[in-house]
Amino acid sequence: MRQPDIEIYLKDADHQAIAAWLTEALGPCSDWQQKGQTFQCRAGDVPVTWLPKAVGKWHSLYLESDATPWDDDLACAKAAYAALDVEIRCAPGSWEEEESDEQADQWLRISADGVQEITWRTG
Repeated sequence: MRQPDIEIYLKDADHQAIAAWLTEALGPCSDWQQKGQTFQCRAGDVPVTWLPKAVGKWHSLYLESDATPWDDDLACAKAAYAALDVEIRCAPGSWEEEESDEQADQWLRISADGVQEITWRTG
């Protein structure tokens, strides 16, 4: 089932490299608008939010639309890894408010080692 939005976490990437990748994947990126610590743009018709160092060294990329080429976070994470060659983490499925803390700490790591399930305590 297609997720209503996509969020992935990238290590060691900057929003200019992200913009270049999103331009290829979604369409031309508008100029980034900085609001506090966040940067926002549109890639094609998709609203994009970039939050540097959202979790430690990890940067958040949030695509606020279901109109992307990817059905879910993992598909996007794999595409981002292939394009950017940086380690990426994403949730294994849609996030639920009722999730236990233990479930919330289960993440997928996409790297040169492939896709691995990991425990990542972000809170």
